[in-house]
Amino acid sequence: MRMPGILLALACAAPLPAQNIVQSPAPDRVAVTVYRNPDRGTEELNLGWVGGYALISETRRVQLPAGLSELRFEGVTSGIVPQSAIVTGLGNAVLEKNRDARLLSPGALIDAHLGERVMLRRTSRATGEVRVQDAIVRSSGQGVIVQTEQGIEALRCTGLAETLVTERVPADLSAKATLSVLVRSPQPVEAEVTLSYITNNFDWQADYVAELSDDGRKVDLFAWLTLANGDETGLAEAATQAVAGKLNWQRVWVPQGEARPIRLDCWPASRTHEIAAEQGEEIVVTGSRIGGLRAPPPPPPEAERDGSDEIAMMATEERLGDVRLYRLPEAVTVAARSQKQVALLRQPSVKVESILRLRPGQHELDLPLERLLVTRNEKTKGLGLPLPSGGVALFGKHDGRRILIGEGRIDDHTIGEKVEIRVGAANGTRARQTFFQNADFIEFQLTVTNDAPEPRVVEVELPLEAKAVKGGKLKVRGGGMLWRTRIPASATRTLRYRMTTG
Repeated sequence: MRMPGILLALACAAPLPAQNIVQSPAPDRVAVTVYRNPDRGTEELNLGWVGGYALISETRRVQLPAGLSELRFEGVTSGIVPQSAIVTGLGNAVLEKNRDARLLSPGALIDAHLGERVMLRRTSRATGEVRVQDAIVRSSGQGVIVQTEQGIEALRCTGLAETLVTERVPADLSAKATLSVLVRSPQPVEAEVTLSYITNNFDWQADYVAELSDDGRKVDLFAWLTLANGDETGLAEAATQAVAGKLNWQRVWVPQGEARPIRLDCWPASRTHEIAAEQGEEIVVTGSRIGGLRAPPPPPPEAERDGSDEIAMMATEERLGDVRLYRLPEAVTVAARSQKQVALLRQPSVKVESILRLRPGQHELDLPLERLLVTRNEKTKGLGLPLPSGGVALFGKHDGRRILIGEGRIDDHTIGEKVEIRVGAANGTRARQTFFQNADFIEFQLTVTNDAPEPRVVEVELPLEAKAVKGGKLKVRGGGMLWRTRIPASATRTLRYRMTTG
């Protein structure tokens, strides 16, 4: 049969066009919009597990030759979602795109030179003499096998310090995460292109600092916008903005770039005692990992002052449909594996009410009440603006010095909503509950004692079926019953209530 010969002739007659490789090492300009992790709720931002995402837009200037080229965008984030990438500025020249998963590492470098000639450099531990000779890499499985003029041997198994040296790095290996696109241009072109893509490994939150007035009726409320970059790639001098609100978004998990280590194993030889320390040595080159790190507490607002009474840089708020966008007025650097804080808002005189809350449940208890600062998000109260969720550090002053009173969290609040800031337990006020039960009902006795030197407002939330027996009245609120009372300093209040068992 002559078919194979014909196919071979056709293949030789129509060779594939040569493909140029064009590298774009870094962007000229970067813009980033960070979206919060929609599943985090009011939990703290965890720098070791950043679950939000971002939209990144990079501007780069590239030069393409005529014909088919592989354009490699180096320095994209390792969390890039390749299918979201859009390249503009090249018209219809883009044919396909691919996120390159092979990163420069010892294992990848060895694999790329299998069967090729490299230099083997040996250094005598006794004399320091260096000898360089040619070698061919034959295997890189459980150990690196090389062939020299003397024969086949395993790397690092001679008792000498040995290193393989190559003259080049293969074009398909990069020390940075890379997105490559295949382009075809009818003529040489120099163009400014924009690469836009969605990436994982970003998140943000608000961090509030509240300073309580001496009479406890107002707070000076300040907030930081805390940006978290959990990626291996930093964003230098990026035009940055953050979006508050819950978007319809489905997480896409992206495999990280492959940076394979190599393992050097030796078989037994006559000089085992010389190489025992070398056996099983593992060389690993990977990105650094940060696990279980949480964002530090917010610094005081004085950290961003420019010497006057104004904040040096503060984000501006804009409406974007049903969500809110916070734009940073200046470009900032969001370094890899780190966070950046910028002033978000300042409301210097917010009217608040301090209350103590308890949800006792149907059991005996003896515990302190939870302390909250309550207000309404209205201009008459000193607010009247959207409040993103985040942590709150509450400070007071004693002898002219700031002291930490408590820490809590608030959820997202739109204008007009009731705002509650939980600031921890009020150890000066305790609740004790006992009960007895018969066939028809359970009767509870709840006693609240205020040992503080000032009166306290207490709210006790009970189930809707609770009925007051003695000590106060209950009113309906939010699908339950509420007992609200004001307890003077060093005083006690007692409520008896029943709940039917049928």
